[in-house]
Amino acid sequence: MRYRTLGKTGLKVSEIGLGGEWLERHNTEEVKEVIDTCEKEGINILDCWMSEPNVRSNIGAALKGRRDRWIIQGHIGSTWQNGQYVRTRNLALVKPAFEDLLSRMQTDYMDLGMIHFIDEPDEFKSVTGGEFMDYVRALKEEGRIRHIGLSTHNPEVAKMAALQGEIEMILFSVNPAFDMHPATDDLDTYFDWENYQADLGGIDPQRAELYKLCEQNDVGITVMKPYAGGRLFDAERSPFGVALTPVQCLHYCLTRPGVAAVMAGYDTPEHVEQAAAYETASQEERDYAGVLARAPRHTFGQGECTYCGHCKPCPVNIDIAMVNKYYDLATMQPQVPGTVRAHYLALDHRADQCIGCRACESRCPFGVKIARRMEQAARLLRDTDEKTYLIAGQTGYADPNYFSFVFKRHFGMPPSKFRAEGQD
Repeated sequence: MRYRTLGKTGLKVSEIGLGGEWLERHNTEEVKEVIDTCEKEGINILDCWMSEPNVRSNIGAALKGRRDRWIIQGHIGSTWQNGQYVRTRNLALVKPAFEDLLSRMQTDYMDLGMIHFIDEPDEFKSVTGGEFMDYVRALKEEGRIRHIGLSTHNPEVAKMAALQGEIEMILFSVNPAFDMHPATDDLDTYFDWENYQADLGGIDPQRAELYKLCEQNDVGITVMKPYAGGRLFDAERSPFGVALTPVQCLHYCLTRPGVAAVMAGYDTPEHVEQAAAYETASQEERDYAGVLARAPRHTFGQGECTYCGHCKPCPVNIDIAMVNKYYDLATMQPQVPGTVRAHYLALDHRADQCIGCRACESRCPFGVKIARRMEQAARLLRDTDEKTYLIAGQTGYADPNYFSFVFKRHFGMPPSKFRAEGQD
């Protein structure tokens, strides 16, 4: 594992990091397995923006006895209210949420105290010019955070942060889909490299300026969304029409000026190993430019859900990110897989409960038309015959094999044998 200096913080961070977001879906032992594998591979930086209590506790348990080996990005302004994540600047809620983070992570400090998720320039001005920033400064003076950072998806806000003076590093969304120019609707001129500035390689000038500004001002960047929620791994879902590998995505991020570490999300130890393989990959394996140059199309990364969860809270408690993930998984197949429908129907609150308030859309960093997607998901993933397949409290699904599986699990025999014994 190679290590880079994270801007003016002076911290030496592994260039491959751990984005903790997907750990919310896993139990204590599974979280420990992922973190153990990270440590074995030399990863020493993790991001925990999540406010959900269990994931914080699980990460803290996994780090017990080795806290000093890790550099932690802990977020200020991410709270848990009524069973949901809520981003807030209300200090009456922010302060206990940060105390909860420290307690559950079994530590008395965060290496990087992250001003959580600012995507509007006006909000940046109000936050950095008011009592919220005073609280952040006090945390640093007390040693409860060692350095001040900020997370954003907006390059304009990120540039403001790079020039602010007190903010030492930025967590920013980077991948080729977000970075490239939207180009043109004419397929013949997609990736017409002569029309791009040669020194930018097709990168949107505002984002290219940000990277150079961070490098010039010694403001380190850690990267979120390097895989665009996994979309870049699938040619059908990729905006380029071609699939990239984890190594290619990581190489793209790590060749941006100012970038110190890429905070990839991992569900399993195998995912960690796939990312860590970057360290021993050949130049041919890392090459993304050749793949993109041959891509049949390109659209900018707006309008696509990356399952980041910033759309919360939902007034009817829908887990929007998970609904979108199941919807996307379903649409990747000719027919909806029974397992995908099963997981969707197991959610406490499903898409058909959406009231169409669109408050979530105002919080989405990527311009996703969430209300419309909820309608589409409700139609696609609804139970096809709930009355017929209601068995022992479990809702069955149109897939006959899955129906038989559920039936045997509850009755200990297949449907044919059940009928042969004269059961109704």
